[in-house]
Amino acid sequence: MKIKFKHQQFQLDAVNSIVDIFQGQPNVSSRFTLDKGRRQKSVEIGDFFQATISEPDYGFKNNPIKLIDNEVLNNIQAIQRQNGLKLSERLKGKYNLTVEMETGTGKTYTYIRTMFELYKKYGWSKFIVVVPSIAIRESVLKTFQITEDHFMSEFGSKARYFVYNSKQLHHIEKFATDAGINVMIINSQAFAARGQDARRIYMELDDFNSRRPIDVIASTNPILIIDEPQSVEGAKGKATREGLKQFNPLFTLRYSATHRENYNKVYRLDALDAYNMKLVKKISVKGISVKGTSGTNSYVYLEGIDVSDKHAPVARLEYEKRTKTGLTKVSKKIVTGDDLYQLSDHLEQYKGYKVSEINGQNNSISFINGVTLYAGDIQGDVSELHFRRIQIRETLKSHFEKERVLFHKGIKVLSLFFIDEVAKYRQYDKDGNEKNGEYANIFEEEYNELINEQLSLFTDDPYVQYLNSIRVQSTHKGYFSIDKKSRRFIDSKVSVRETDSDDVDAYDLIMRDKERLLSFEEPTRFIFSHSALKEGWDNPNVFQICMLKHSDSTIKKRQEVGRGLRLCVNMYGERIDSSMPGIDVHEINSLTVVASESYEQFAKQLQSEIAATLSDRPRRVNVDFFRDKVLTNARGEQLKIDEKLANKLQFAFIKNGYVDDEFHLTDDYFAAVDGQTVKLPDELRGHQEQLIELVKSIYVEGKADMTDNDRNRNIVSVKVNNNFYKQEFKELWNRINKKSVYTVQFDSQELVRKCVLALDTNLQVPDIRYAIKHGEMKEIESREQLKQGEAFVTRETQTEYVQGLATSKIKYDLIGKIMDETRLTRKTIVAILKGIKPSTFLLFRKNPEEFVIRASKLINEQKATTIIESITYDVISDTFHTDVFTKNTLKGKLGQNAISVEKHIFDYVVTDSKIEREFAKELDTSQEVKIYAKLPRGFYIPTPVGDYNPDWAIVFKEGDIKYIYFIAETKGSMDSMELREVEKAKIECARRHFAKLNSDQLKYDVVNNYEKLLEIVKG
Repeated sequence: MKIKFKHQQFQLDAVNSIVDIFQGQPNVSSRFTLDKGRRQKSVEIGDFFQATISEPDYGFKNNPIKLIDNEVLNNIQAIQRQNGLKLSERLKGKYNLTVEMETGTGKTYTYIRTMFELYKKYGWSKFIVVVPSIAIRESVLKTFQITEDHFMSEFGSKARYFVYNSKQLHHIEKFATDAGINVMIINSQAFAARGQDARRIYMELDDFNSRRPIDVIASTNPILIIDEPQSVEGAKGKATREGLKQFNPLFTLRYSATHRENYNKVYRLDALDAYNMKLVKKISVKGISVKGTSGTNSYVYLEGIDVSDKHAPVARLEYEKRTKTGLTKVSKKIVTGDDLYQLSDHLEQYKGYKVSEINGQNNSISFINGVTLYAGDIQGDVSELHFRRIQIRETLKSHFEKERVLFHKGIKVLSLFFIDEVAKYRQYDKDGNEKNGEYANIFEEEYNELINEQLSLFTDDPYVQYLNSIRVQSTHKGYFSIDKKSRRFIDSKVSVRETDSDDVDAYDLIMRDKERLLSFEEPTRFIFSHSALKEGWDNPNVFQICMLKHSDSTIKKRQEVGRGLRLCVNMYGERIDSSMPGIDVHEINSLTVVASESYEQFAKQLQSEIAATLSDRPRRVNVDFFRDKVLTNARGEQLKIDEKLANKLQFAFIKNGYVDDEFHLTDDYFAAVDGQTVKLPDELRGHQEQLIELVKSIYVEGKADMTDNDRNRNIVSVKVNNNFYKQEFKELWNRINKKSVYTVQFDSQELVRKCVLALDTNLQVPDIRYAIKHGEMKEIESREQLKQGEAFVTRETQTEYVQGLATSKIKYDLIGKIMDETRLTRKTIVAILKGIKPSTFLLFRKNPEEFVIRASKLINEQKATTIIESITYDVISDTFHTDVFTKNTLKGKLGQNAISVEKHIFDYVVTDSKIEREFAKELDTSQEVKIYAKLPRGFYIPTPVGDYNPDWAIVFKEGDIKYIYFIAETKGSMDSMELREVEKAKIECARRHFAKLNSDQLKYDVVNNYEKLLEIVKG
């Protein structure tokens, strides 16, 4: 199986953020005379004399940057402004450029694509990737290998890549003399360590024709790409930085999720962005915490609470019981009134342990002796081995729970166990034969016990046949270092003051099996690995991570979860992301971490680590935050927030209570966003959604909760009930389950006419302005003040307009620029520009950039209107299957996002917002409503702007109702101006789709409450 790669906008944005910095750089190749060294060629002259002749040859190097520093800085600032980042006041570390990308979002793919784009646009072909460890080096090499065919199809060429080896210097010769893209991958120890091997790069070597390898590399002016610069420049910072200078780089690109130095940051995709955009898995934590002291003998483990509207909450409890062979631990479902003293066969330690309350709201159990335990709590004496048994059992339960659903979606589920000693998993007898360690034995015991539950639940299910085909011994596998002589697993070697291992063979094994592990034909589903092998590799289908070791404060939680953050792939190698129709990314992509500590401890440390990486995010919503930001809506229309509008926005946020005295966002703001009732100045009409997106870049402590407590999800699965099988719902479903296709047919000439009229009537281009600021230096108080540029104070400012036409040396591809903004053909753009008045066209010379932006905005408006006006839907014979309801991955917590209901086709409704919760409650209590359903994401309508999933399907009782069957979309605001352009387009497409279903009794509409719905259905 091969993983498939696709265009992802956030990766393309990161690539363009680098490529566009050098806008204006000519695309020319650059050759140089390569020093071939003192290679001896013997030439006989007479009988005694020999002379030497040298062979001149050419190499290829990166062409020098032709732009002046100020042009590069202006380009950097334009990109920073576009990406909402702090502007660089000067070129820090010329030219060091920083890209921040969260773990699991394809950082390596992004910088490889950047190489191809830089080569295509500017002819730069020499690149060196510097990595901090062998682990990351092997990961980078693997990414080059698996993306080779993808980039060949994209760019029509392949990169020549190799790992630097001081014993294989012929690669460097080829690196210098080859004209195509050449990449050398090198770990920092190879040039910055003290050993003899590291010094070889600086030595004149006989086997390299008496040349220094560093000189040949430096002569190519390579572009340096530093992967994890905070680690590369870490402990041996000065030596490494000096070593990097020796490469004579054209410029340096720095990629990481956790930068220590932010030199000219041009792109940011941090943990918060990645989570909100659903580019990484959601993290769910199963914490386990030991309560009480060693003096407490009454062992109790509360696994969790099950709630149902059919019966009172039930606790899943493990306790000790007397048997004929002695004490044994048993798991049982417990209800209020149960007495552990009786259930344990009268063990004295359980006197007083009669259940007084089981609370489904806070997941707790209370006994009459005053003891209260919460889900995940262990009380009493518990050995470390039994603690590990509980962790393994919880991991297996999560694994089966996910696998049961995802198997039918063609997604292989993997679980990863980190251990700190190989002997706990694998041992050897005196003859060298393998045998299980204690963890492997526990795993097989718990697996066999739980597998019987799975097999009894489903009889004729293909999933059961899959489970039956796998032996327990072949479903778990160890990935460890291998001793070269004995070929046995051994503990990974970790150097002093380090927590990572550099074992090449262990990484090679994990990397080599990466794709094979994703196939259902491979029986391995559970991976045991050494805790030192925690960086540089991952597998997208790891859904559970279990830490079978003590929590270590030196190891970051982000590293621990990093092996499973990447979005999963299906059996065809397709990434399960937001581009896949009919899914919620985080319903499928959820990583469960089975921690060796409480949820609170784990989550607190993880959150503090994430918060530390968000340090450069703005905290205050004030004039400074809004000023100069550019908002671009779905139609491509841009709105730049000037000083006046920034002040208006600040006033609106104060007036509506959206900020406090310190300009920090308040709960009132988040409530308004949730209720879709945010009040903004009129100037923001058409850009409200983009403004709210902009405000999301503000970091608010406590609001960026990227982990949830797995124990809190007390509704573990939502099943269909009797309402689903009633005739009324079947009739509704048969009316709406038809699939359709859309066609957009419009007259290009008509579009051109509309665009010409709009441009001639409405296009206005402002004059270019320049600001004159007069300032003076005040008293210098400190060195820090100077460094921060605060010694100068502005005394007065003045704005002037450029009179006359703007002239520039830069040649604009006007047609190409408008094509990029509007996605129309060159032929159509030419026709529009030819059709407008000469006076309108002359506005281009007045201010070229503004002309492109404003003309594109007007063209996009006409295009959007034309598409919606001319779209038609045709019903096809294919239909949606009822398994969109029955095979769901919905989970929830009662009282938060799940409510108990009676008229719905499930016993619970899991909602996304407060509006949906209120609407569901009103539907459930209404006398007019017979049955209703929250439509799953698997039910969708295709549209030109993305698939659309309506919210509700409702069956009304017959009587004074005009429409018995209703499809409803709930929105906080009914004002069409308040809805996003994309939403408006999707809603209009939905109207046309449902209109084609030919049913007088079926109606689709948008409502904001139940009263509005009733008003429509009664006609």
